[in-house]
Amino acid sequence: MDLRIFTEPQQGATYDDLLRVALTAEELGFGAFFRSDHYSPMGIDGLPGSTDAWTTLAGLARDTSSIRLGTMMTSATFRHPGVLAIQVAQVDQMSGGRVEFGIGAGWFETEHTSYGIPFPDTAERFERYGEQLELITGLWSTPVGETYDFSGTHYRLTDSPALPKPTQTDGRRGGPPVLIGGKGPKRTPALAAAYADEFNLPFVDEEFTALQFGRVREACERIERDPATMTWSNALVLCVGADESEIARRAARIGREVDELRANGLAGTPEEVVDKIGRFGELGAQRIYLQTLDLDDLDHLRLVAEEVLPKV
Repeated sequence: MDLRIFTEPQQGATYDDLLRVALTAEELGFGAFFRSDHYSPMGIDGLPGSTDAWTTLAGLARDTSSIRLGTMMTSATFRHPGVLAIQVAQVDQMSGGRVEFGIGAGWFETEHTSYGIPFPDTAERFERYGEQLELITGLWSTPVGETYDFSGTHYRLTDSPALPKPTQTDGRRGGPPVLIGGKGPKRTPALAAAYADEFNLPFVDEEFTALQFGRVREACERIERDPATMTWSNALVLCVGADESEIARRAARIGREVDELRANGLAGTPEEVVDKIGRFGELGAQRIYLQTLDLDDLDHLRLVAEEVLPKV
């Protein structure tokens, strides 16, 4: 099982905070450092304010050396897809080919109204999302020296030079690996089957994991794609302690209850966490993204690296 660190900087983190966590994760042997793509905090003041996802990853591309870097998930509402394709390709070059591109339709209306970003209805957001997936991967996979055209409902490109190219080219449609996630019963599985190298389920239980993984497998089979070519993952909030007092202290620091975290997250002693990871593995999960909310508690990561990572 590949364990990856996943952070939520909109809740309040500077670039230096994120760099410290990323360097620690790299040193400890975690598989990747991911961050959310949000501009507004949720439920708190979020001081000193959010940072931009792709600006952050550009910095980390130069300030780290081996850990993989990605977004969970870049919002399709935030950036024009032509510009986003350039940004991701450049950061992939800057990192020496360590970027993974998670992208979603966007859902948090508050951050759109707060910063003047258009927020269409759900149907239109998914239309734009689908066009962005086709367009971005199309730009990356266009051979050097050829041009790319796209004519959709929401986006049109004419004679694009389709440059720059990312360093990675082994994604399903060329370029870095593409991550798609979500709980929708129809559109999400269909888009994942068509475009995703990895399908992720955020913050759901084992029963729903089995259901949604099954839907995506069926969507793959409908287009004659082998589901074994998909990587399967979950994201779960992390709260591990050597004993009950340490678990309770860490839960309190992130404003959560221990019993609730044990039920809905990846929480408890290292032994409990290893067991729960194993149950998700039996459902097909190959990666777990550890949502790390207290970015000052680097000992939390060290405990997981010492007591969980070697056993999964």
